[in-house]
Amino acid sequence: MRISTVYLLVTASAFFWGANFVLAGPILADLPPLWAAAVRFVLGAALMFIVALARREKLLAPLKRHAGIYLLLGAVGICGFNLFFFYALRTTSANSASLIMATNPLLTALLAVAFLGERLATRHLVALPLALIGVAVVISQGDMHKLQSLSFAQGDLLMLVADLSWAMYNVLVRRYMPQGSPIVHTSWVMAAGAILLVLAALDSGTHMSPLDGKAAIAMAVMVVGGTVLAYLFWGVGIARLGAARAAIFLNLVPVFAMLVGGFLGTLPTPTQLVGGLLVLGGVSVSMFPSRRVATA
Repeated sequence: MRISTVYLLVTASAFFWGANFVLAGPILADLPPLWAAAVRFVLGAALMFIVALARREKLLAPLKRHAGIYLLLGAVGICGFNLFFFYALRTTSANSASLIMATNPLLTALLAVAFLGERLATRHLVALPLALIGVAVVISQGDMHKLQSLSFAQGDLLMLVADLSWAMYNVLVRRYMPQGSPIVHTSWVMAAGAILLVLAALDSGTHMSPLDGKAAIAMAVMVVGGTVLAYLFWGVGIARLGAARAAIFLNLVPVFAMLVGGFLGTLPTPTQLVGGLLVLGGVSVSMFPSRRVATA
């Protein structure tokens, strides 16, 4: 596969994930957050298994060996992230949420230092305050009194927790994800997360209701594009580019979220644009390759 094709695939993943922030709006108009997350991953896991079976992948043997790992990753990366993601988007905008999520590569690097013993490069020390200032601008909407009183929108704080959940998932994947078919492993991780989300939704006292036409289309696009294709394309990118180079493309997520939102009529505010530039600038600095001193 040509490198240009790989770049196209990971860019497509970033586009789908950016679109998810906008697509969640009509879905949450019809479904409670837990049921929205549960439906997304029940359908997503089902499609992943169909892909795995079509490729004649061996599904049962990995499950017997790695069930505990699948459950852990599903709980953190699927159940945890999506629970906070959907609840966050009830009380914050798609633009703000996606900009907060733009700090994820940097946050992942910090957690890797804490839990994997990786060293933090100088570029990360420069990028961290810049990205955090950008997040502060976004969630405060430029009102410094909110920063002083810690009076943020609940959705912004929930999105920060979702961001932390995904960063922790990235770290856990680095340490615990088994070797072998990424399609098989991702299918089981999605299935584990879907089961946990369904159990949580059933215990929540809320009920699933039919989706109207707009919400049904949004869910279909989110499942096919923002779940199955995005995960599959991202797996190709990680395998070919490595985690660090692929992570650079996550910087495109808020850009695509704003473009999709703007196309649908929701334009970013000037404050979001300023905060977004700071966030993206900080994360981009953190992803600069380290310079190596030449040796004789």
